[in-house]
Amino acid sequence: MQHPIEECIERYEQHVTQERRMSVHTRAAYLRDIRAFLGADTMSGLDSIGALRPFHVNQYVFQLKREGRAAASISRLVASVRSFCHYCIREGWLDLDPTLGLERPKPEAKPPEILSPEDTERLLRLPDLATEQGIRDRAMLETLYATGMRVSELMAMNVGDVQPKLGFVRCSSANRERVIPLGQAAAEAVQRYLEEARPRLLGDGGDGPASGDERPRNGTGAEMGEEALFLNVRGQRMSRQGFWKTMKKYAERLELPFALTPHTLRHSFAVHLLQNGADVRAVQEMLGHTELATTQRYIAQMSRTSMKDVYTHAHPRARTSSFGEEKQ
Repeated sequence: MQHPIEECIERYEQHVTQERRMSVHTRAAYLRDIRAFLGADTMSGLDSIGALRPFHVNQYVFQLKREGRAAASISRLVASVRSFCHYCIREGWLDLDPTLGLERPKPEAKPPEILSPEDTERLLRLPDLATEQGIRDRAMLETLYATGMRVSELMAMNVGDVQPKLGFVRCSSANRERVIPLGQAAAEAVQRYLEEARPRLLGDGGDGPASGDERPRNGTGAEMGEEALFLNVRGQRMSRQGFWKTMKKYAERLELPFALTPHTLRHSFAVHLLQNGADVRAVQEMLGHTELATTQRYIAQMSRTSMKDVYTHAHPRARTSSFGEEKQ
């Protein structure tokens, strides 16, 4: 028995609405993709769903690629068509799955956003050092940029994990521990925080919650933040959510063309080190990457100009003329 295409689409729409309870926007996207597929030139002569075959799907995907569609867009279209075909099989309208063996194109990994050294400097100078929160924020931002650690690792640090006078921090993540150098600027910011701001945050919790800080859920500040390195205004360990709010506050003042996140500083840390001649394996160790390839992706972020600058600065004979020596 033949099943008209439009009737099958209408039945599928009822299915995703009533049984799968898709949101309005998701449902509309799926139906738009399916209608685009079934109405494409490659479907010419197809009068029922039962006549759908793998070559129809393959030709359609090939056409999308030839048109220059993005891999992410094609991947979404394939998912929509596959969902529809599985429903048609369930209803007995299709004997074979025409999407069987069809792989979704892998979207190209979007390169991470990187702060320029100038914007990094602007960001680090935004916190108001006349307040405990500002001293703390400066110390957190400096530490994040100086070490490249993840925000979860930064929030998990205890007072005993940092040695600003010796210039290093201990970072623990996923049952692994690494020691990372702490530059002078970050060390001084952390030392000032430990001496001036943290005792006040731990002692009386300040006058009230500020932007990026959270109210306590239970217990006193001293009970919950005694070991934690970075505290909110209630004397508790600073949370990831709290730090994200803090970053958002400063990002609005920077007016960058992209979204600033804590991970932006991690990416910037890696690229800035590599741009200045750091060994990629040393950067890998500081970032805590298990695979070198994960670290090597940052090399692609280095512009040709930066590579030239690094070479000129680092290579012992980059600025030496051997011809001049021979003529003497």
